[in-house]
Amino acid sequence: MTSYIIPCLLAFVTLFALGQKIDVYNALVRGAENGLNVTFRIVPSLVALLTGVSMLRASGALDCLTSLLSPLMNAVGIPPEITPLMILRPLSGSGGLAVGAELMAEHGADSTVGRIASVMLGSSETTFYTVAVYYGAAGILKTRYTIPAALIADLAAFLASVLAVHLFFGL
Repeated sequence: MTSYIIPCLLAFVTLFALGQKIDVYNALVRGAENGLNVTFRIVPSLVALLTGVSMLRASGALDCLTSLLSPLMNAVGIPPEITPLMILRPLSGSGGLAVGAELMAEHGADSTVGRIASVMLGSSETTFYTVAVYYGAAGILKTRYTIPAALIADLAAFLASVLAVHLFFGL
């Protein structure tokens, strides 16, 4: 039954458009053209973002930042192994997932580190990627308070993730 939902929806939209005397093919072509234009506006931002993330990991800067922030993480009660995830997650979803997978492979999915990583991945956003895509698509150049507010929300999500795991699992 569920395999018929998409074909039925497409048939309904097409029949409705024909009933409204809309040139369906022309509307489809215009929509595809608009989609490509949006893609061309977004791609430069995405290339810059992904290049930056790759450079951060390949240069060793991520490891250096992790080492520098380790004492602070210990003082706050956050396992220092989580630091690379906290740095990469706002930048890149795939980078965050890769770090999360590495943490789970190294420490185990049921370890404190694995649980915190899982909750962080589920409760935080790829801030810079999202801003690049949506603001790029809308042609907005000045993000004003979006980035600082979103990064504060990410920090709150990171801290809440650690707290939730400690409260839920009593660690």
